[in-house]
Amino acid sequence: MSSTELENNTTSMPTKQKALILKDFSEGYVLEDIDIPDPGPGELLVKIQAAALNPADWKVPKWKLALPLPAVLGSDIAGDVEKVGDGVQDFKVGDRVYVSMVHSYGCLSLISSDSFFPAENWKDRGGYQQYVLIKADVIAKIPDTVSYDEASTLPLAIATACSGLYTEIPHGIGLIPPTREEGHGKYSGIPIVVLGGASAVGQSVIQFAKLSGFGPIITTASLTNEEPLKRMGATHVVDRQLSPSETVSAITTIAGKPILHVYDVICSEATQQLAMDVIADGGRAAFPTPFLTAKSSKKVEIAQVFGAARSPHNYDLFKELYQGKVYEWLQNGLIVPNRYEVIPGGLKGVEEGLKRLEADDISRLKLVVHPQETA
Repeated sequence: MSSTELENNTTSMPTKQKALILKDFSEGYVLEDIDIPDPGPGELLVKIQAAALNPADWKVPKWKLALPLPAVLGSDIAGDVEKVGDGVQDFKVGDRVYVSMVHSYGCLSLISSDSFFPAENWKDRGGYQQYVLIKADVIAKIPDTVSYDEASTLPLAIATACSGLYTEIPHGIGLIPPTREEGHGKYSGIPIVVLGGASAVGQSVIQFAKLSGFGPIITTASLTNEEPLKRMGATHVVDRQLSPSETVSAITTIAGKPILHVYDVICSEATQQLAMDVIADGGRAAFPTPFLTAKSSKKVEIAQVFGAARSPHNYDLFKELYQGKVYEWLQNGLIVPNRYEVIPGGLKGVEEGLKRLEADDISRLKLVVHPQETA
């Protein structure tokens, strides 16, 4: 018996788990008992302690986005390593970890390689279950100073922010990441605009822009969020209630020089056009959506952001992030988790939370469920 087998056999565990399954688009989510899988080579079995909700989880069934059904959705998870597959060196049973399971989202079929996310993974690799298999190469450990709930708010936000900022066109705007000595603080004195700063992704973009040295860091948000966003690194918060022309005027006045970097987190028709209106000729704009509507006569390079950690354009960057600096930045408070609210009832609380997300009923807040509390 190998050392991995001995470690995995130190405690007994159940053979079945609760999972929230999207059966079909008409039936919606159904709670079922399914088998708990064993990890293959290079994989970890993680017991999910916290799973954060994301807007894609209501958009997939409502918009009937293409993915094989039935499927387990849910991207952001935090939990404990329960079993270790052969060949895994850097993790052991009991390690506290977090990861983005972004490959569970339907838009993936439009833009991702099947060699990285084979179709059979879609049905059982999401976060709305009690245990999940994860590839060990793009998973991060949780510092002792960070709770499971806090950690679960981070994965998709960090992944989307960093992919959009630090990968090359057509997926990102091609900045040098602050994980490297030459990238930390490199962009001092250069303005950046973040549309939608109070969102989970927006908060991560602001924090990484600060690590990259940008200034001013200008964001749009409700003014009730001004102080917390400034604590994270925003230098100026422009009221999102202003008219488009007023917003453009305020942003360009604050910048004081041509704006060459814009990250539109919201990606509505209005914000996409706003991004095109504030950016200067020769600039780069990032949009985490496959649906672009904005028009511009300027020469602007467009990044359509996709934050799956094991996609070819992200893989090396995310290994560098998750196996290096992000742990240190979290521990030292340079990266701060999102505020969160726990919805009771375990996985049974997911649908209530998704209704709130669809109704746009929350601000600067992540909704979290505890799968182990599912009755």
